[in-house]
Amino acid sequence: MNRKELLPIQLIPLGDKAVVLQFGEEVSEGTQSKIQAVAHYLDSHPTPGILEYVPAYTTLTVYYDPWILSEKGKKNPYDKVVGILQSALSKAKDDHKANGKRLVEIPVCYGGAFGPDLEEVAEKNNLTPEKVVELHTKKSYLVHMIGFAPGFPYLGGMDKRIATPRKSKPRAVIPAGSVGIAGTQTGVYPLETPGGWQLIGRTPLTLFNPEREEPSILKAGDQVRFIAISEQEFKKQVKLHEH
Repeated sequence: MNRKELLPIQLIPLGDKAVVLQFGEEVSEGTQSKIQAVAHYLDSHPTPGILEYVPAYTTLTVYYDPWILSEKGKKNPYDKVVGILQSALSKAKDDHKANGKRLVEIPVCYGGAFGPDLEEVAEKNNLTPEKVVELHTKKSYLVHMIGFAPGFPYLGGMDKRIATPRKSKPRAVIPAGSVGIAGTQTGVYPLETPGGWQLIGRTPLTLFNPEREEPSILKAGDQVRFIAISEQEFKKQVKLHEH
């Protein structure tokens, strides 16, 4: 990634404590790569007053402390944060650390009580349930963003042959670990929440735990691969995680 590729990005104020970096309109691995390059640069060059940043499909929202960046009222904090971000944009590179995608394997027990909508997904796409599982586990997925609920990954790259619309009537309760499909996206419910995605399986992994040093095991820019496991293996892994 060179300087010319990064500089056309728009900087848009969001209230008086945040700036949105808009990386165009295309949702793609290339866009996500640029976002992760800037995020990595901010990680590597911490600046007093820059509090946190949130990557999404085509944006990176940066939150800041206006009092610190204004140097106790001596400067305009927005101008200061814009200068910091313009510097990050011009210096960020797709080096190994920024773009060396971490692969996270997620075991999933498909169908039955763990995936009550697997049959429906198969029927809507004129496939067998076994073929749906095969296609779902065949690819690696890019984590574009974390949202909706703490630790919920929005994954891109799903085979369009298993794309299925959301449920017309959302469920009031979806068990933690449920793996679902909504349109051309797939994702994992990290917590027990309401939701309308088509549930095809469940993982024994705890994707989000606020008591861990890193609460979410996934972050934007990661690669995810689903591994099919049996119900017996699911129960075995649940017991291991409990201890």
